[in-house]
Amino acid sequence: MRWLGNVSAQAILSLCLGLSLTLAFAPFDYAYISLFSLTAFLILLMQTQHPKLIGFMFGFGWFGAGISWVHVSIAEFGGVPLIVSLFLMGLLVSYLALFVMLFSLIIHKLSSRYGYALPLATAPVLWLAMETLRSVLFTGFPWLSLGYSQINTVLGQFAPIIGETGITTLLVILASCGAYIILLARSKTAKKLPPLIKYSAYSTLIIVFFSEWFAPHFILNDRINTAQDKSFSVGIVQGNIEQSMRWVPELDQPIMDKYLKLTDTLWQNDVVIWPEAAVPKLESEAQPFLHQIDAQAYATNTGLITGIVNYDFGRDLILNQLITLGRKNANLEQPQYHYGHNNRFAKHHLLPIGEFIPLENWLRGLAPIFDLPMSSFTRGAYVQENLQANGLWFVPAICFEIVFPRQIRANITPQSNAIITVSNDAWFGDSHGPHQHMQIAQMRALEFGLPVIRVTNNGITGVINHHGQIQSRLPQFTEGVLVDTVTTPTSTTLYRQYGDTIPFGVALLWMLLILGLYFLQLQLQSNKRIS
Repeated sequence: MRWLGNVSAQAILSLCLGLSLTLAFAPFDYAYISLFSLTAFLILLMQTQHPKLIGFMFGFGWFGAGISWVHVSIAEFGGVPLIVSLFLMGLLVSYLALFVMLFSLIIHKLSSRYGYALPLATAPVLWLAMETLRSVLFTGFPWLSLGYSQINTVLGQFAPIIGETGITTLLVILASCGAYIILLARSKTAKKLPPLIKYSAYSTLIIVFFSEWFAPHFILNDRINTAQDKSFSVGIVQGNIEQSMRWVPELDQPIMDKYLKLTDTLWQNDVVIWPEAAVPKLESEAQPFLHQIDAQAYATNTGLITGIVNYDFGRDLILNQLITLGRKNANLEQPQYHYGHNNRFAKHHLLPIGEFIPLENWLRGLAPIFDLPMSSFTRGAYVQENLQANGLWFVPAICFEIVFPRQIRANITPQSNAIITVSNDAWFGDSHGPHQHMQIAQMRALEFGLPVIRVTNNGITGVINHHGQIQSRLPQFTEGVLVDTVTTPTSTTLYRQYGDTIPFGVALLWMLLILGLYFLQLQLQSNKRIS
């Protein structure tokens, strides 16, 4: 292993460890790669003399491969040369890698000054702080957080208790324990040290892996959601409209006709859902079509939810919205829809470049990618009313908003029957991006104990039950409809009640435990020398 003393070899190894993380997520799902890669990274980090380089290379590999699907949208729809699209992708990946570099620098300084115990204590807290910062800075991009890779593992059982944030924390704790045990075993002074921290590391590994059978029993019953078990039928439309055909004025009517035709067999369902921006006209210009759908949904006792873009001329605002048509509830005596009605949701988390342009005065017009159609949206409120359709209450999320659990939690009410997330993943072609997107939706269902209905333009469209399992789905890149029965359980989850309070508490308690053992170990060593 002497070759690892070479900085180039360390950088290559760190890059490869980061690259391997992509295989832990959907559609590959080799979940335990996360633990092995993170453990090896921590071992390398505490032995290198170049922590900034090692951390950056790990992050560059992690995000470079993991979100490579972003390059598909830049290269195919950005209207820039390949070299420019690669440069822009490199900037995004480098930005995300900076968070890992900062984590690495702090961990290395602690290990250099205090040995291996202090990194073991602080790594989960620092990682959690790093991921929290990544989720909020510049509107946030918490994609590929490591907890998502564990949805089908032992650690995934903890999602209703501590959420994805807590699963990530547990993963870092386990990796820190593994790294500590391996490093201590190779240390020449290991036999002279009291084994308190070493035994605690072993105990942690054993307890976590044997707790799989106990985690589900921590789910609470009827503490928040006071509604009774409620089942309803849902009809979903996947239009499979090519991205190049969207926002072409002469194709507006054929697209709307297509959605109408696909919906012909769905009117008997309680709710029908169309994808993000399914109606290709501005809401103000689509009034005849919307009133036609509203009347038909009302007449068939159906509620319909669709994505549509709205330009508010009075306030000069452009909004990416979901609106409801047809039945709002059983007592409605006439169709509910009129322009500006309040049964709607406006997207809050906007996608940089795609939906708003940072530094717009400088970048707008510089290249086609900075002047895409519909790239000047206005942000909706963080907390909005649930959408009501046919007596049902839905927590909405448009596109990548589903990756923000704190926002979803803030919008859940005691009446909420399901989470609906609509998207248009045609931007990303046949890549692993839509599979990761679906995996994120599964985690939200498991965290909050609510079914998630995911409706997309070209896949992956499907229904996820409150256990995070995909109970039905449509094939990608095909037009079609899906009909399923969705059940809202009476039970709720600890994570829905307390949010990230529990994972932050777990990380802090772990740090205090190891620090306590560390200082106790120092005291025992001091007493032994005195005696």
